[in-house]
Amino acid sequence: MAVDFSVLNVALPVIGRDVGLRTADLQWIATSYALCAAGLTLLFGRFSDLLGRRRVFLLGMVLLGVSSLVGGLAQTAVVLLAARAAQGVATAMVTPAALSLLTTGFAEGPARDRALGLNGALMAGGFTSGAMLGGLLTDTLSWRWAFFLNVVVAVAVLAVAPRVLPRDQERVKGVRLDLPGALLVTGGLVALVFGATSAGEKGWTATATWTGLVTAGVLLLGFVLVERRAAQPLVALGILRRRQVAAGNAAGALAFATETSLVFALTLYLQDVLGLSPLAAGAVFGVLGVGTVLGGLVAPRVFARTGLRQGIVIGFVVQGLATLPLAFAGSGRGWVVPLLVLVFVGGVANLVAIVGYVATATSGLPDGEQGLATGLVTMSQQVGIALGTPVLSAVVVAGTAAGGLLSGLHLAIGVNAVACLGSAVLVRVALRG
Repeated sequence: MAVDFSVLNVALPVIGRDVGLRTADLQWIATSYALCAAGLTLLFGRFSDLLGRRRVFLLGMVLLGVSSLVGGLAQTAVVLLAARAAQGVATAMVTPAALSLLTTGFAEGPARDRALGLNGALMAGGFTSGAMLGGLLTDTLSWRWAFFLNVVVAVAVLAVAPRVLPRDQERVKGVRLDLPGALLVTGGLVALVFGATSAGEKGWTATATWTGLVTAGVLLLGFVLVERRAAQPLVALGILRRRQVAAGNAAGALAFATETSLVFALTLYLQDVLGLSPLAAGAVFGVLGVGTVLGGLVAPRVFARTGLRQGIVIGFVVQGLATLPLAFAGSGRGWVVPLLVLVFVGGVANLVAIVGYVATATSGLPDGEQGLATGLVTMSQQVGIALGTPVLSAVVVAGTAAGGLLSGLHLAIGVNAVACLGSAVLVRVALRG
């Protein structure tokens, strides 16, 4: 899923021409996926606790394979967007179920940290290889192979997974799904992602933006009120009062928001300021991807020496210090080499923080709550990705209006670096003791 996400980002213009999507509507290829992935992840995380993680994971892989096949064969925009939405649902099913299988399969501590580090490295490797595959597949074969690759992966996983995944325990009897809470939190998260996406496309004062954000606030407040009174809540609010869960997920949202929004700013810098080709810009992000893979591999060693809290703090501090010099980057191509070094170091540090937040947010919880915990982890990731770029885009626009594009990028990258350092302070304070 990480691979096809990156491939499709690179291939958007060609996809638009092939299925009849206007340039202004291309963002819906990503948005239709993100709305379902973010909006339903908490619901399916809880489903995996109640119905069985193995069962939900396998059903999600079936849906991923079918929706990817439909997307690869799509001839119209409607069919393609429906397939992307179904892929988002599949992601909401598979990701928390897979993570909870991982966290319940390894004892809390170094063994789980190593497993989560490898998982982070593989995810980062997927994004990196996707960025490289995007141009290659689009030029030599077709963007449709971004979907067909998922079909192959889904078939392979469905052939192997039933033999290696532990069988689900007996269903918990007498437990019912909190339907009002499920509808409220799903609607709230969908509205939040829609509002954030609209902000990036139309600005923060657009009617669609503030309507989406206000609706999200009302629905999520309603969700909290319902959960307080529900006999069998979707989210036992006590889990959110655990410092490691609340602070860990906040750190995760910030980690994804800062790195994905930095990629957005650097894309503008490399192509619109330095004049590099998309292929050359992709090579730069390949270096970033290599750094994130390395970060996933070294994270367990960092935590073994420092502990989770201090390791996350170090990750954010190093990421912020690596980002800060980029706020002074000039318009000459001599900046490319130092930029490569800085984004590599920042990528390593970012993955250390990400692995640390997953380990923290799932620690100290019984196996019966791991689906919910990993649903929260996935939700914070999706929300961070959805909110980071629109916020930084608004900063770029404000700075550009005052002093030109380079000035706007300097301001935005500086804000990004400060956000990283502020995240380090937040984690240190929130997880003290």
